[in-house]
Amino acid sequence: QVQLVESGGGLVQPGGSLRLSCAVSGITLEYYAVGWFRLAPGKEREAVSCHASLDGTTYYADSVKGRFTISRDNAKNTLYLQMDSLKPEDTGLYYCAGGTDIATLRLGMEDYWGQGTQVTVSS
Repeated sequence: QVQLVESGGGLVQPGGSLRLSCAVSGITLEYYAVGWFRLAPGKEREAVSCHASLDGTTYYADSVKGRFTISRDNAKNTLYLQMDSLKPEDTGLYYCAGGTDIATLRLGMEDYWGQGTQVTVSS
């Protein structure tokens, strides 16, 4: 059974930082492209950041470039998202997902996904 379990969300003030984790079981993470996505009320699903499995290519949404960093630890089968200089517009439910490649992940064609962790940026 494949499971992706996110953690690390919470309430943080603008300008603060959070580190999200996604613990994966049932599949070998290094064979998959992975990514972080967010859902917010009144907004479309957004691909925040993705990481390819083979060449390490990364994708960042323009809204998070220079502030967020995606990484993975294949030995721990875990995906991370370091979020710095957080803004109120970063608020949302963040979930991790795995799939074939970055392009299909960005289109929403995920093979596996987690339930998400809530991030709220507010003073």
